[in-house]
Amino acid sequence: MASVFTKIINGEIPAYKIAEDENHLAFLDVMPLVEGHTLVIPKKEVDLIFDLDSEAFKDLWAFAQQIAKKVGAAMPCERVAVAVVGLEVPHAHIHLVPICKMSDLNFQNERLKLSAEQYQDIQKRIIQAEV
Repeated sequence: MASVFTKIINGEIPAYKIAEDENHLAFLDVMPLVEGHTLVIPKKEVDLIFDLDSEAFKDLWAFAQQIAKKVGAAMPCERVAVAVVGLEVPHAHIHLVPICKMSDLNFQNERLKLSAEQYQDIQKRIIQAEV
């Protein structure tokens, strides 16, 4: 059965996309820790990030680096934190989380509930960010 991320890739589920290339997709997390929380995924459905072949692994991180720079430029933050957890969806993914303090990266924090307008504003700011 296809993961929820594969359904996003296939257009079966809508997402607030930030960037996309032939092998990768970045989109806003629908259950964000903070505004600008972005997920970066390979389009190939692989459960564990370390199961990607070496080239795909390096390419995914290079794509994530580009997105992290845009997130950092667009969102008020001290840093863009990175996490690879993988327990919630069986599809390799990187969390890019703009943080001002360590507790911003606590996955046990209550998740934000944003309106469509808020997501669209954040999406636009990240896409248009100059790096």
